[in-house]
Amino acid sequence: MVFVTMLWVIAVVWSVCLAVTLAVLWAFGIHPGPGDIVTIAESLLLVPAVGAGLGILVAWRRLGRLHSSVHGLEFAATGRKAVSIPWSAVASVGLRHRGVFTDLVVTPTSMDAVSVPPGPGRRPRRRGDAFLVDIGLMSPGPEIVLAELHRRIPSKV
Repeated sequence: MVFVTMLWVIAVVWSVCLAVTLAVLWAFGIHPGPGDIVTIAESLLLVPAVGAGLGILVAWRRLGRLHSSVHGLEFAATGRKAVSIPWSAVASVGLRHRGVFTDLVVTPTSMDAVSVPPGPGRRPRRRGDAFLVDIGLMSPGPEIVLAELHRRIPSKV
């Protein structure tokens, strides 16, 4: 979903840039010929796809992630260090915001049970005692992720 979002954003921005360029050229009396129109149409198809592909390649290792196992929950917000919490230490999980800006809010019972491995990246995203993970563009969607987490820890959430 991140690729598709990047694709549409780049397509809209590129279309606006081309429209402004054509308007400026038209204002100066330069009219595009048939060859120019074909080149513009080709660039409307190629530039967004190539731009989104390059964007994914650059950001691939830094995207947010969420992994649940029998041992616990491991997650990392985009560009942040990973956090591991055993299931016994998860006090609550919930959602904040809507759409592509949806955050998963994970609150541990105590910070002693939380482990953050050393390594590159910024410190984990926090709000008070809770950790935040951006899951708005993750597949499956935020509601499905939350339902699965509720299924795994029904007595705590």
